[in-house]
Amino acid sequence: MAGISLDGLSSGLDTTALISQLMQVEAIPQTLLKNQATSVQTTVSALQGLNSQISDLATLAKGNAAPGALNLYKTSASSNNVTATATSTANAGSIDVVVKQLAQAQVSVSDAMADPSGLTALTVVVGGVSTEITPKSSSLDDVISAFNAAGTVVSATKVSVGSGSYRLQFAATASGVAGGFQIFQGTAAEVAAKTATALPTTAIRPAQDAQVTLWAGSAAEQVVTSSSNTFSDLLPGVSMTVNAVSDPLKPATTVSVARDDNQISAVASGLVSALNNIFAVISNRSAVTTSTSSTGVATVSGGVFTGDSSISGVNQSLLSAASMPVNGHSPSEYGISITKTGNMAFDAAKFAAAMASDPTGTQATLQTLAQRISDAAAAASDPYTGTITTKITGQKSSVDDLNKQIADWDDRLATRQSILKKTYSDMELALSSIKSQGTWLTSQLAALPTMNQSNNNSSSS
Repeated sequence: MAGISLDGLSSGLDTTALISQLMQVEAIPQTLLKNQATSVQTTVSALQGLNSQISDLATLAKGNAAPGALNLYKTSASSNNVTATATSTANAGSIDVVVKQLAQAQVSVSDAMADPSGLTALTVVVGGVSTEITPKSSSLDDVISAFNAAGTVVSATKVSVGSGSYRLQFAATASGVAGGFQIFQGTAAEVAAKTATALPTTAIRPAQDAQVTLWAGSAAEQVVTSSSNTFSDLLPGVSMTVNAVSDPLKPATTVSVARDDNQISAVASGLVSALNNIFAVISNRSAVTTSTSSTGVATVSGGVFTGDSSISGVNQSLLSAASMPVNGHSPSEYGISITKTGNMAFDAAKFAAAMASDPTGTQATLQTLAQRISDAAAAASDPYTGTITTKITGQKSSVDDLNKQIADWDDRLATRQSILKKTYSDMELALSSIKSQGTWLTSQLAALPTMNQSNNNSSSS
């Protein structure tokens, strides 16, 4: 019956423990499958980690190999009233600038007024474009709300100046003359007809462009303006920001642009470091280790990549891409060399010397190496055809197959356990029945002598 345990009821055996032991033996094939699945999954995880690193290397190297990627420049200024940044489209050179004025946004304040103000319609004119503003009432809060909801480049704020009076502050949200504005009492049509009245205001800060002078004091003197404090087109690929007006007693600020050899060296060093990180992972996971058990038995075990020809091939292709000659010149001439241990080394001093003597050739060699490394890394990590990607797909398929076999064994073992439980339960019931019969026979046999004795006594009488 369900829920009733017959464990050793008649046999005295610990049938639960016995069944458990038998099931452990029965489950040995499944245990081996589980161990195999765990091992393969460990390999998959290791391959995925390596693949991710190599994919990152492919992206890095491809970026370094792109046209203009090594056109790296640094800027400097002789005074802190100008700062500059350079992009890859810049060219080495310098220019003298005198900062005449900084850009600023217009701020105007109205005359004092009561609230409600009596204002029923306002028109803002910016760059010749009129925007009419009609508040719900002449309440200053309604005027401000309607003004700021109109979507112009001018914002309004109500300022209390005491005695129940208020002034409206209007501020352009963008600097420069182009952001200058006028405010009229009246509709846009009235402004167009020139019948509207200008709202009385005081200019707190006029709209103003930044202004610099080039080649000051020479016949070629040129004034250049910008609506902001940044000039993005004075020199190709160079953005200059003015921070303060120049001191008239000091010379012009010289802004210089030069090739940044340190950044280019960092690109080369970064490629070498990324390669060595990958080589280290492959080496560590391919290492063979020896351990000794508690009984003194030595055990030799390999890593997840030990003996894997695919991984060895990827390692070699990356190493070759970084170390093979370029146009007959070894990368070691530029400070990029292969070591005795199979890694790469970068000599910053040697690279700097190569940049100083042949910057064009050195950059071209570095970009060729970057392209070769990118190609080798992409061949290994391509999400569809990559060597490692394909291997991962195959290993995952193996894991899926093993897990299916393990699941099948779960059903098989469950059936076997049910059979064993029923067998031992039936055995216990059979033994119990036999014991009951034995007890009855014993009692019958025990009664036989008494019956014989009774018969003898009757005969004697």
